Amino acid sequence: MSSTRAFKYLPPRVADQIRGLGISSRRPMQGGIQGLHRSPDFGASVEFAEYRDYIEGDAPNLIDWSVYAKTDRYMIRRFQDETSLRACVLVDASASLNYRQTGPVTKFEYACSLAAGLMYLLVCQGDAAALSFFTDKMTQRFAPVASTETLSPILLEMEKIEPKETGDIEKSLHEAAEMLKQRSMVIVISDLLQPPAQLARGIQHLQHNRHDVTLFHVLDAAEIALPMHGLVELRDLETTEKLLIEADEIRPRYAQAVQGYLTEVSRICTACGAHYFTVETRTPMIETLAKRANLF
Repeated sequence: MSSTRAFKYLPPRVADQIRGLGISSRRPMQGGIQGLHRSPDFGASVEFAEYRDYIEGDAPNLIDWSVYAKTDRYMIRRFQDETSLRACVLVDASASLNYRQTGPVTKFEYACSLAAGLMYLLVCQGDAAALSFFTDKMTQRFAPVASTETLSPILLEMEKIEPKETGDIEKSLHEAAEMLKQRSMVIVISDLLQPPAQLARGIQHLQHNRHDVTLFHVLDAAEIALPMHGLVELRDLETTEKLLIEADEIRPRYAQAVQGYLTEVSRICTACGAHYFTVETRTPMIETLAKRANLF
């Protein structure tokens, strides 16, 4: 990755902090390059297959240092039952992600930073990662990359994307399930503003196709507990509809409704076999990434 370019969504300070983390899948994956995950195409025993030369962009932790000590060549051991993880990161780019009240950044900026961090970790450990943005459909897709050099252009393109239009998570997840032809890790980053039953149908489609699904539910803290007081006018960022509320009067019922919603989304994800994390935009990125990295 270029040392002369500071990426908005992956500044050098963050990259340095998260570099030691790793991401794995609990399901067998399929892939075409060396990686760290079990393949469904081979038996349970770890059988040495061959060495290959280290090439720029490979994860340094894959180097066989004992071979280097003997030959002065950087070589990577390949095993028959290991393969690369194919990951697809799906980022919600609907207008509601423009929201910011108490957090340091908008929900969309946080979602993009999280996506950039995840992809960086994946390629650093020798895996391939693709990226797609969605509203009520897939709006922009980037082909899988497997090195920090090929990730850099995607990080630059991410800076140009603006959240807009209305979202339909269920429809987008159905589209993703049809789009992904190879068993993959699918990471969805969204504010999940949709009835839980509809969200469940999208997740179930991905799970039915044997993808390993993770959802990061990104929220501004103000969406969980209303910080405002008195008479307040609220505006829907997707539909532009307005609503006049008495914040102090509805706060207890609002908090109860939000907690019920989060509990239901968590229950649905667990029932579908998906990993679910609620994340506030005030949470440091390394803490959020560590939650996924420490799953197994």
